[in-house]
Amino acid sequence: MSTAAQVIRVAPGEGPAYSAVGDVYRILATGEQTGGAYTLCEARVLPGGGPPPHIHHREDEAFFVLEGEITFQLAGEKVVAKAGSFIQGPRGIPHAFKNESATPARMLIHVSPSGFEDFLAAFATPVPSFDSPPTPVTPADIQKLLAVAPSYGIEILPPPH
Repeated sequence: MSTAAQVIRVAPGEGPAYSAVGDVYRILATGEQTGGAYTLCEARVLPGGGPPPHIHHREDEAFFVLEGEITFQLAGEKVVAKAGSFIQGPRGIPHAFKNESATPARMLIHVSPSGFEDFLAAFATPVPSFDSPPTPVTPADIQKLLAVAPSYGIEILPPPH
C-alpha cells in the first residue's frame, strides 16, 4: 500500500462495483490512493435493503445521504436521514441502516481508516457497474459475510427482536 495520498478522479460510472447483502457499492477512493487514511464509496440501497446490525471495531463510519431516505439504527437510536443528511458513527457503536421507503436511495460512505474496500472485495459479488442490479442474497452469501467479517474487525450482530 502506498503511504502517500494522491489526487483522485473518478468519472460517473467508473470505479469497482460490488453487490453486497442486496445493495450495490461503488468504490470511489481506496486506502492505496489515500495513504491509508480512508475509503470512500457510494451505496445504492433499494427499498428494504441495508446490511444487518454490526459493529466496526477498527473504523469510524460516516454517511451522507444523496437521494432518498435511509433509516439508521445507531446505538439503539432510530434516525431517519433524508437527502442532505449526514450521520457519523464512531467505531465500537452498534449500527445498521435500511431503506424503509418505497424508492431507491443513494449515499456516500466514508470509512476511516481505510480497509473497507478490502472487506467488500473479500465477501461481496463484483458487478459490471454501479447501475447493475444487486445479486440475490443467498444463505451462502450470509455465511461468507459471517466468516469474513471478523478478520476485518467487523462484528455482525443478530437482528433486533
